[in-house]
Amino acid sequence: MAPPPPSDPAKMQQIQQFLTSVLSQRGPSALPYAETTKWLIRQHLLTLISSHSSLEPKTASFTHNDGRSAILLQADGTIPMPFQGVSYNIPVVIWLLESYPRDPPRVYVNPTRDMIIKRPHSNVSPSGLVSLPYLHAWVYPSSNLLDLASQLSAAFSRDPPLYSQRRPQSSGSGYARPSPSPSIGSGYSRPSPSPPIGSGYARPPPPSYQQQQRTDDAAEVYKRNAINKLVEMIHVDLVMMRSAREAEAEGLLSLQANLKRREEDLNNGLQEMAREKETLEQELQVISMNTDVLDSWVRDNQGKSNSLLADLDVDSAFVCKETMSKQMLECTASDLAIEDVVYSMDKSFRDGLLPFDQYLRSVRLLSREQFFHRATAEKVKGMQMEAQVASIAARLQL
Repeated sequence: MAPPPPSDPAKMQQIQQFLTSVLSQRGPSALPYAETTKWLIRQHLLTLISSHSSLEPKTASFTHNDGRSAILLQADGTIPMPFQGVSYNIPVVIWLLESYPRDPPRVYVNPTRDMIIKRPHSNVSPSGLVSLPYLHAWVYPSSNLLDLASQLSAAFSRDPPLYSQRRPQSSGSGYARPSPSPSIGSGYSRPSPSPPIGSGYARPPPPSYQQQQRTDDAAEVYKRNAINKLVEMIHVDLVMMRSAREAEAEGLLSLQANLKRREEDLNNGLQEMAREKETLEQELQVISMNTDVLDSWVRDNQGKSNSLLADLDVDSAFVCKETMSKQMLECTASDLAIEDVVYSMDKSFRDGLLPFDQYLRSVRLLSREQFFHRATAEKVKGMQMEAQVASIAARLQL
């Protein structure tokens, strides 16, 4: 995105607001620059724009050689190039990479549709990438964009990087001649490079090259277009391959998380089973002890006569030897008795023999009494369990 084209008096103010806005963003939409250098980046761009109003700061997508894409800042516009007493405008794009300003920016010559990059050129590659000693000797934090623009203008003045590609015009010799860019020491007359549209300068180039030179230029243009198309296709394939690998990696990470969750569930289940096994072993010991006691009682009472068993009183058949057993027997008997009473009262209420208010009052009183009996029985049961475990431990030590 780019700031709206403002009027001249308000241009710097709107550019300042634009840079402040894009550099202060946070979260996924934040530009990938270090927080400690964003203020310096803003100052570099403002200084550059104030001296070169033909440049304009923008944000755009930049694709690295490895296929990665990132939204970066750029200065897009033209750099003045004085040549033979006339000032021309060379279209350039200055990309501020993620490591800027600690590392130099990436500068490209951006020819228009009717321009061709001069080949060979000492500072500009066929792809438009600019290479200058100032960029190779970049020093943080003293190096800046304003000095870079001055170096670009000086280098382009010595050797213009572009020349215009005109449509063939008929002549008496039967072939057309393009207008080359100026090249010092080439042996030809020195024509002027064609400025970009809207620069305000135009100089008709005189014919100087032969038909073979035009054919070579067309072959170079075709070769460059073929290389660009091949690079674009490879980039698309790399992006698709990267998307597929990212999806596969996400699936594997999800599977790993699922397996880890199942592992935790299995470990929890094993721990629960171990605790349950320990509880069952304790209950088995108690049951074994009770079985021994019952077997002993059966052996002691097998010789008694049937007459004694016939005259045996049910209430005195079981005599508790200790206080806790007696209390346990009384609480259990009371609990069962209250249960029978509540059942009988419920039946009487359904038959219409017991009034509703009396039924509720009696059930409330009996339930309260039954609760206390059950609580006492649970407490006695726990104490008996502790005593039995202590007895078993003493017996095992012997």
